[in-house]
Amino acid sequence: MDDPFRRSTFASAVFYKDPFAALDWLAKAFGFERSMLITDKDGKLGHSEMRFGDGYIMVGSEWADFVASPATLGGKNSQTMHVQLQDRIDAHCERARAAGAVIIREPADEFYGDRTYMAKDPEGHVWSFAQTVRNVSREEAEKASGLKIEGWV
Repeated sequence: MDDPFRRSTFASAVFYKDPFAALDWLAKAFGFERSMLITDKDGKLGHSEMRFGDGYIMVGSEWADFVASPATLGGKNSQTMHVQLQDRIDAHCERARAAGAVIIREPADEFYGDRTYMAKDPEGHVWSFAQTVRNVSREEAEKASGLKIEGWV
């Protein structure tokens, strides 16, 4: 059966105290696009999805006792979201900064060939963004990092 929503194999859900503000902010700061918004008769969020490239995330509210925003948890995160960019990572970082993201790790070239940065959104979710800037072999990465790497294709 075809998936009418073109969902990728994996997705994650992030929870916010104010999910409507988060939807707007994620679009402005990171360039995500709303792809689904479901509200109930009172206008409360039932479900939402945002797309970026070939991936998507679900954005929700604190709707049950087992989901919470980092803003509710004193800034603690149990996961970080990672987005692989195709180009313009430095411009992406500046866009996020201009929208109010706290850049917790400035863009830097990594031993494995990616340029990465990390940002916190207004409720404290940590996001990492990377762009491959050079191809590196496993041997080169091991030599540069001092680490033993398995599973590198």
